[in-house]
Amino acid sequence: MQHRTLGRSGLSVSAFALGTMTFGAGTDRAEAFAQLDAFTAAGGTLVDTADVYAGGESERLVGQWLAARPADVTEHVVLATKGRFPTDEGPNGAGLSRRHLTRALEGSLRRLGVDSVDLYQAHSWDPLTPLEETLSFLDDAVRAGKVRYAGVSNFTGWQVQKTADVAAARGGQPIASLQLQYNLLAREVEWELVPAAASAGAGLLAWSPLAGGVLSGKYAPGRRPAPGTRLADPLQAQLFGSRTGAERTWAVLAELERVARDHGATPAQVALAWLAARPGVASVVLGARTLAQLESNLDAAGTSVSAEGTARLDAVSAPAVDYPYGGFAPAGRLRDPAGAPTTPPTTPPVAEPAPRLTAEPVPAGA
Repeated sequence: MQHRTLGRSGLSVSAFALGTMTFGAGTDRAEAFAQLDAFTAAGGTLVDTADVYAGGESERLVGQWLAARPADVTEHVVLATKGRFPTDEGPNGAGLSRRHLTRALEGSLRRLGVDSVDLYQAHSWDPLTPLEETLSFLDDAVRAGKVRYAGVSNFTGWQVQKTADVAAARGGQPIASLQLQYNLLAREVEWELVPAAASAGAGLLAWSPLAGGVLSGKYAPGRRPAPGTRLADPLQAQLFGSRTGAERTWAVLAELERVARDHGATPAQVALAWLAARPGVASVVLGARTLAQLESNLDAAGTSVSAEGTARLDAVSAPAVDYPYGGFAPAGRLRDPAGAPTTPPTTPPVAEPAPRLTAEPVPAGA
């Protein structure tokens, strides 16, 4: 499996990460251990969890696996978790305040059975806590040896940029990562979030790469989801089910299936490989209920989508865009160093290039 640096940090992570949201909630201990074994055997290193996944059970299962496996396996794991969402019903039981994050981090370390985590992520923005307070906590956690790198998750573009700017102005820890939903059906993140992360030097950790399973090819228009599938679950259906009513979804899926046939791969493998190759993506977070699903998705590490196949997928999945990201506006933000007309552009605009993060591949053993 390919390894990449996480943004502009020196931390190497596997191009595919193991997401553990289902651990303890549909994926039992034996299945969780089997997934972790298969993932690390395939060369995967980045394991992502959170304090609220299955009420903390996800972290406990990951911690039990770490304790049960030899050091020559676990020493390569890059361990990531998150804090922000409610862990109790009290007024300070949620948020990015120093009080809540102190308790949240201590709880995560206890459940994981470790003294430190490699990446600690603010799970979402907190409108009540001053950003300086959150960043001060993260700086202190790094100095205390409990956290090695800090990241954010589910932030908007301006929140990412403000966090990076305030951290730099304070001389504190830079933001190493941005975790966000990104897939063939959720490309609107390319308008602000991807450029903001590139500007901040944050590597992208892409969750829901298959849009809740829609891009796996297991669903069809007008058909009820089969029992046991993700969209048969009311919560997952609430998160992703609305996409099944959009014509664009089925157009993307039809082209994805054609490209997959051309490459001798599954739609899921091609969708994952397409995403792993997007600018700025450091790691694609794989979340699977079963070992069989994970093993099939891990085959995406050996899948490469041709330039022609990529162009077809880019074209069919391009979201409708207007001002300020489309229409005449992008052309107005371009500049020719040799000089340009002073009149507003009247020709069709050329899409402005997004900033790119350049991350040299790191050998799997590095």
